[in-house]
Amino acid sequence: MLKNYFKIAIAVLKRRKFFTFISLFGISFTLTILIVLTAFLDHLINPQYPDTKRGRSLYLNTTTRIHTKHQSYSNGPMSFYFLNKYVHSMKTPEKVAIASIFLPTNTYVNNKKMVIDMKYTNAEFWDVQEFEFLEGRPYTAQEIANRDHVAVITEETKREYFGEETAAGKYIEADNVKYRVTGVVKSVPITLLFSYGNMYVPYTLSKTEIGNTGIGGSYTAIILARSKADMSKIQEEYQQVIARVPLPDNEYDKLLSYVDPYLTSFTRTLFGKDESSGVGTFILIISIFALFFMLLPTLNLININISRIMERSSEIGVRKAFGASSRTLVYQFIIENIILTLIGGILGVVFSAIIIAIINNSQMLPHLYLTINFTVLAWALLACLVFGLFSGVYPAWRMSRLQVVTALKAQ
Repeated sequence: MLKNYFKIAIAVLKRRKFFTFISLFGISFTLTILIVLTAFLDHLINPQYPDTKRGRSLYLNTTTRIHTKHQSYSNGPMSFYFLNKYVHSMKTPEKVAIASIFLPTNTYVNNKKMVIDMKYTNAEFWDVQEFEFLEGRPYTAQEIANRDHVAVITEETKREYFGEETAAGKYIEADNVKYRVTGVVKSVPITLLFSYGNMYVPYTLSKTEIGNTGIGGSYTAIILARSKADMSKIQEEYQQVIARVPLPDNEYDKLLSYVDPYLTSFTRTLFGKDESSGVGTFILIISIFALFFMLLPTLNLININISRIMERSSEIGVRKAFGASSRTLVYQFIIENIILTLIGGILGVVFSAIIIAIINNSQMLPHLYLTINFTVLAWALLACLVFGLFSGVYPAWRMSRLQVVTALKAQ
């Protein structure tokens, strides 16, 4: 039966080439955009180099301080003092990586100004993040304690500052301070905010955090659990810790802070309110966007399908006259539409691969590499099926309502 439906669908597509072209163009264009966006979301959400331990990592990027009576609040990253005293001292985690948000810093090469993004870290940052060292090694806890002027730079920074020469052991100057390069790592795209930087230096060299014993600052943390089973224990322990943190002034009387999985750490910041993580709001926004984006091409495809079906009214009338049921005809036209959509989906995957290759090669976002993996293909297949059903059910239902005499007269 399916084989016959497939043959009929191919014959219909060949017979009406203009309608076929319009339909396939709309389907493949829509799916191409959805697949590229899905590949970008997949890059943002799933583990990527060097943050490959997301499966057993929890992230802390903001705290919220509230004054319940004055209705005022402050939200932002934490101080190194706060993270070191209250988070690093927790008993359940295996390791706690602490790093600042990246800060633009000036350096000069052959009298030419170069802006690099500097990140301050503790020693465990290099254990939690799996950087690939192309030269040398990370700086050690002892070098951090000694306040040695040492640095790890990315291959991009090395290429722009040292050219093709070896950088490990040499000195790089930033903001009029010389740092000895201990290692060179593979570069990271800016989309990985917890990992990204052009140059990494010990937190003890930071001038902005000197004497800061408050809660707010410019640091974030990645908390590595010994196993996935420990993640909920870490979240519980952190809430116990937060309940004991004193608020040092009268400006705020309530502190909210959570350690979350990677995606939730961002949705809570962007869409969360009080104890809500914001994940539901994020999924709702993505779903509404995808629905509206698919709505217009779906309506166009419905109109095209209605025109295509009505042109086949004589075929419908004859088949009904010989006993074909409305249900059989509905199934046939829905399957024909799904076949058409799957062909458009295959074209969409091909176009998506071309566009993703162009994006990767253009380096619109340096070191960003999108891929079409099984997850992306699974979402693309689901989109094809939904697209095919939405655009095929109504025309098929309308066709099934045709009376035999009306169908034959129409021709």
